[in-house]
Amino acid sequence: MINITIYQRQKDVYDGFRMEGHARYAKYGKDIVCAGVSALVINTINSIEEFTGDTVTTTMQPDLVEMRMTSEQISPEAELLLRSLVLGLQGIQAEYGKRYLKIKYKRKQEV
Repeated sequence: MINITIYQRQKDVYDGFRMEGHARYAKYGKDIVCAGVSALVINTINSIEEFTGDTVTTTMQPDLVEMRMTSEQISPEAELLLRSLVLGLQGIQAEYGKRYLKIKYKRKQEV
């Protein structure tokens, strides 16, 4: 199962995420759930770095990707990209189920 933690500064204001694990929907190389989630996550990081003035820290390991906004203020563009990530992840979860993708939310004081 892929576990996604969405970090929030306040309700509906996201400032990062952590992705761990594998969906195990299908064999390696054919797992469309893993591929979809990975594409959303990597594209979000790349887009924030490329199209906004915001700064981020990232950790990438074989079973872990984490990104945190380090800017004091999150730009509207970065906020939109993070909201788009959450929408995409929720769509994958709705289509394939919580058996393969679990999403939880943590406010900053909990992180």
